Amino acid sequence: MKLPVVAAAFAAAFITTNASAQDVSAGERSWNKCRACHQIGEGAKNLVGPQLNGLFGRHTGEVEGYSYSTANKGAGITWDEAVFAEYIKDPKAKIPGTKMVFAGIKNEKEIADLTAFLKQFGKDGKKM
Repeated sequence: MKLPVVAAAFAAAFITTNASAQDVSAGERSWNKCRACHQIGEGAKNLVGPQLNGLFGRHTGEVEGYSYSTANKGAGITWDEAVFAEYIKDPKAKIPGTKMVFAGIKNEKEIADLTAFLKQFGKDGKKM
């Protein structure tokens, strides 16, 4: 009788883990919402927004050659997964005065997938 209980517990754990796993391909599709203003990858340039290579671990207002808002330069934020998730939901709420005009992404799974996509790229734009 214990085997069905163990099997059910394993299946539940597998489904939970699988459902919360980050999907880089889905993140790349989500990236389409960002690409009008940002670039990423080898040869990425600043556009309306800064290039996003090596985003995680970087400080706000740090990309060379990009003209940041005073609010962004003074935000004192180091980008990590939690900060990015909060920011991307509502950029103007996280950094009041930012010039980023974006309604935000509210879906937690989509944010996790986008994060996984962005984390692939090192400071040099190469996939890690």
